[in-house]
Amino acid sequence: MKNILSNKWMKFGIYGTLYLLWVIWNTNYIWLLGLPVIFDIYVSKKVHWAFWKKKGVEKQTKVVEWVDAVIFAVIAASFIRTFFFEAYTIPTSSMEKSLLVGDYLFVSKSAYGPRKPNTPIAFPFVHHSMPMSNNMTKSFSEVWERPYMRMKGYRTIKNNDAVVFNFPEGDTICLGFENPSYYQTCRDMGRENVWKRYTVVHRPVDKCENYIKRCVAIAGDSLQVIEGQLYINGKPQVKKGEVQYQYKIFTDGTSINPKALQKLGVSNDDFQRGYIQPGFYVLPLTDKIAKRIETFNFVRKVERKNAGTNDGSSYIFPHNKNYKWNEDNFGPIWIPKKGVTTKLTLENLPFYKRIIGHYEANDLKVKDSVIYINGELADSYTFKMDYYWMMGDNRHNSQDSRFWGYVPEDHIVGRASLVWLSLDKDLSFPKNIRFKRMFRTVN
Repeated sequence: MKNILSNKWMKFGIYGTLYLLWVIWNTNYIWLLGLPVIFDIYVSKKVHWAFWKKKGVEKQTKVVEWVDAVIFAVIAASFIRTFFFEAYTIPTSSMEKSLLVGDYLFVSKSAYGPRKPNTPIAFPFVHHSMPMSNNMTKSFSEVWERPYMRMKGYRTIKNNDAVVFNFPEGDTICLGFENPSYYQTCRDMGRENVWKRYTVVHRPVDKCENYIKRCVAIAGDSLQVIEGQLYINGKPQVKKGEVQYQYKIFTDGTSINPKALQKLGVSNDDFQRGYIQPGFYVLPLTDKIAKRIETFNFVRKVERKNAGTNDGSSYIFPHNKNYKWNEDNFGPIWIPKKGVTTKLTLENLPFYKRIIGHYEANDLKVKDSVIYINGELADSYTFKMDYYWMMGDNRHNSQDSRFWGYVPEDHIVGRASLVWLSLDKDLSFPKNIRFKRMFRTVN
């Protein structure tokens, strides 16, 4: 068996077949030019591909061995990160209690199909900025940019999947002032003031910040939120994971012991931010935890807090004064689907304005109350991509589609699949390791 596996033709057969399958999956057949290279590496050996090594020398120096190991590691890791899976961490509480701050995830790129990089020329293993540059130095080059292309996946996005995607409002940023988004800052301050005050830069889709939320509605769905209850296609959402809201807690003046809340899963940060005054707290809780706190003998009342305001013109999508919605009362709204044609009016244009003019790169103008697309009068529009509606499970502490709208399919990165490590920032090592969460699939 050892002799068979070491045979040059057997090696070429194995690696050549694997490479050929990858080319077919990639659907870019110019990569077939790599087959002669594999043939030469294992069979003909006419070209010295490992140029950093001395040809014919069996024992290489330590430096050459390290160079060889580093080159192999960079190529292998980049290939895996691009086409199969990538490690991410949860930095905020927007998905609690389903995903916790300190969870380390594997995100499957192959689930929905790996997306080919828009900017292939980039420094390896970093996202949009060079390390230690405070987001000031780009880690990629825009000399070569490719259009959106996605390889085939083994499943489609389904309702309630936990999805990683590029932040839709992250294509333009104010350096040094990334939060809130550039577009929200323009709504608050006016575009001219923003450009006078900040350095404004552009980022390609694949270099926008990565977000993770739950896809509560897919293309073609209708969505509405009534008093915090989410309805999909007229029916209450089939909940997946643990949804939590802000709750007001009234006591008889007795302070709540933070350790008692920690045992229930309330973090120290949430507890400290939630203390309003003696006998009054506002904390993010699941319904189950809220009912448990209600049984404390010094607690007088626990009630869900009403979220947000009715200022629909500024913070809540579609940022129009005619739609005075908030986080708990929102919609109804329809999620655009590829190939579907919808009638366009001045009333519904706020919902589709960014899709038509930005995501799908058309010239959209309104003149004398008439809509023009690419210079032609338009009373309808056919969508070129599928869109999705993302919401955090921590419903009152999540910047999501309720604030910035639809997520286009070309922004989808992958599906959160596995928690491989979980660390509690409120505890010290080794007590900070949440062993019960390790190697758990993401619901």
